[in-house]
Amino acid sequence: MRILICCRIVRTDSMRNTGLRPTKSSVQESRHSRDARKKSQADEFAPIARSRSMQPAGSKQRMIAEDILKYDRVKIVPQVYTFRELAAATQNFHHDLLVGEGGFGRVYKGRITSTNEIVAVKQLDRNGYQGNREFLAEVLTLSIVHHPNLVNLLGYCADGQQRILVYEYMPNGSLENHLLEISTERPPPLDWYTRMKIAKGAAQGLEYLHDTASPSIIYRDFKAANILLDNNFNPKLSDFGLAKLGQLTPKSDVYSFGVVFLEIISGKRAIDPTKPTEQQSLVTWATPLFKDKRKFKSIADPLLQDKYPVKGLYQALAIASMCLQEEAKTRPLISDVVTALEYLSMENYGEIDEIITSADYELASGFEITDDDKDYEDNATSSQDTT
Repeated sequence: MRILICCRIVRTDSMRNTGLRPTKSSVQESRHSRDARKKSQADEFAPIARSRSMQPAGSKQRMIAEDILKYDRVKIVPQVYTFRELAAATQNFHHDLLVGEGGFGRVYKGRITSTNEIVAVKQLDRNGYQGNREFLAEVLTLSIVHHPNLVNLLGYCADGQQRILVYEYMPNGSLENHLLEISTERPPPLDWYTRMKIAKGAAQGLEYLHDTASPSIIYRDFKAANILLDNNFNPKLSDFGLAKLGQLTPKSDVYSFGVVFLEIISGKRAIDPTKPTEQQSLVTWATPLFKDKRKFKSIADPLLQDKYPVKGLYQALAIASMCLQEEAKTRPLISDVVTALEYLSMENYGEIDEIITSADYELASGFEITDDDKDYEDNATSSQDTT
């Protein structure tokens, strides 16, 4: 079965002139070389972490800092904080400053006294964390990777039994806050193009972790709560350094992306026990609807009030459907998802050519598109909210 690439590939002049294409053997050699390189680089963490885990607390923190400074692939050298500094920054980790809580620990909003900088302080759960070796490996990982769609590590603390990470603060909170929270303080609903921009940026972050980070990182816990938003609603992934290296495959992250993308489109939670039994699982509820174009609009978030390009909705659901295939080998690469979302996130999307052909869409969704299908009319011009 062929994997659908949801866009037209534009050939450059140099490609046209040379007509060169990578051979199967060259691709395999490249992959073998990359895998060998990543295994070698992953092995670099082990002896450093093992030796430092045996040190006393005070010298341990100093030696961690020395190791990070010596590591030549570090992109940003993190600041070393004392526990006293971070306790002061968060008013002794006051509950009123708690901005998030998850499986790895609690996140507080803080202000570093010496610089007056607003930061996010993540106090790791000592019961759920495996200790010094894992902490050092994470600090090294977070110091090496750097991408516009990944939250930056600013510093850390390893005083005594405390394991704390300090990140840049994201003022708009998480995607979950804007998309799935039901409260009187819920912010205004995200419009269609902001949702597509967030999906594209999140996919770009995953693409970096899978294809560029060395060793590659499998996220494992990709969800709306871990997609943080800056002032301009640009997304940044958090907690990726807490993921395990090489335990699963990238296609497991692609499936998780499909779940989150479906949440973005529908405004519904992946699992919602308050719903009727047949609607509690978003994927189970939506899967039959993927095959009936007459029901596509019923999947879209009612808060969008039909302000989206219909063709864009169709193609977004096609992407979600492909990511959610049960067999991992039939799911697309995250790089293909990024390419498709680059088009869907354009505000002039309705003015550009179709990026998924009818034949490809029928393959993905299982139904036929006819030339006179009036549901395929694009209402992009009416999708802009002027109020």
